[in-house]
Amino acid sequence: MKNEAQRTFLSEGGQAPERGRRSPLAAFLICLPMMVLTFMMLFGRQRPVGAMQDIAFAATFVFFNLMFFLMVYRQRTERYRAVLFIVYAVAFVISFISQMVELRGTMALTQANILRAEAPFCHIAIPMTLIPAALNKTLVFPASIAGRLHSAAGMFIIWIGASLALGRGFCGWGCFFGGLEDGFSRIFKRPLLKLTGGPWRYLPYAVLLVVVLTAAASLSPTYCTWLCPFKAVTEYVQVTSLTTLIQMIIFISLFAGLVVILPILTKRRTQCALFCPFGAFQSFTNKASGCGIRADKDKCVKCGLCARNCPTFSIDAESIEAGGSRLTCLKCGKCVDLCPKGALSYHVKGAAPAAKSDVQRLLFIYPAFLFLATMGGAMVSDALFRIVRLVATGHMIG
Repeated sequence: MKNEAQRTFLSEGGQAPERGRRSPLAAFLICLPMMVLTFMMLFGRQRPVGAMQDIAFAATFVFFNLMFFLMVYRQRTERYRAVLFIVYAVAFVISFISQMVELRGTMALTQANILRAEAPFCHIAIPMTLIPAALNKTLVFPASIAGRLHSAAGMFIIWIGASLALGRGFCGWGCFFGGLEDGFSRIFKRPLLKLTGGPWRYLPYAVLLVVVLTAAASLSPTYCTWLCPFKAVTEYVQVTSLTTLIQMIIFISLFAGLVVILPILTKRRTQCALFCPFGAFQSFTNKASGCGIRADKDKCVKCGLCARNCPTFSIDAESIEAGGSRLTCLKCGKCVDLCPKGALSYHVKGAAPAAKSDVQRLLFIYPAFLFLATMGGAMVSDALFRIVRLVATGHMIG
């Protein structure tokens, strides 16, 4: 009865029993290199000088390193990753929209902006640009190759490095959109609508195939033009015709359905798991990355907590029997933290099965956290600065 009660508690959003904690001193020493790296990363960026900027910088530095310290000290990953990930996503929206308004006076892209290749390049566009670029040596996205803010070359460099290190962990630690649906999925303690993987988990591969083929045929980023829900909170083509009005209605509807409503109802990252072509494409990079989730089927008691709580349907009884998670795993660590028997753990490829699981976990979360801090640190700092300026002066835009 005790085990059954514990399982019920966990399935309804509780946390697994605390594992042994490190001593605060040991945790601090492990975190010290990360403190140096994040300080250099934040301080090394060119930034305006002033009291409000310094307050935002200091708060960002303390916040990020406190979360990392708690990951190390409490030997848990997902809870603190989620806090950072959600804050990062909200900060991205605040910072990005503010920058676009400062640069061009509006979130909307005019035809002149498109002709001058001034659209910020997003990682979601990567799958639909690779094949046309290989066939026609053409970037089918209205962004600059290099030299501008959010250029294509810069995003491709980030993507290649992150893919080799993290695989689809990119979507769990670095995607500046993923934190939005992650946050909405946590509003309720239990799902109001039960959604399982099954054939649904193959839907994003179908979306990926359609998007790549139509992009190659039309030489245009079809997903970005018609189906991306995040256009509702970033930038979009200026509404000047019936076509652009229909596009805007589609963007808002998909954002409301896939990023807000379904995550609230199902406690899953539905956009990421079911509809994102980049997520499907990125799943293949899990084969090349150096770390994944290992399952010890001898320890597994088949309680189903991992399958019920995985945000992207990436683990189930079948994958555990095969020794780990599915190809779509985000490496968020939720299943590892929830498992009451320690049957799931981070695993560095090539390490012996008997190698210490927490050492392997540290070998993953160090680059994963640094990637999150690199992607999100400046955005969080900028968003905090703008919020402080709003409180102090009444306006957020410079």
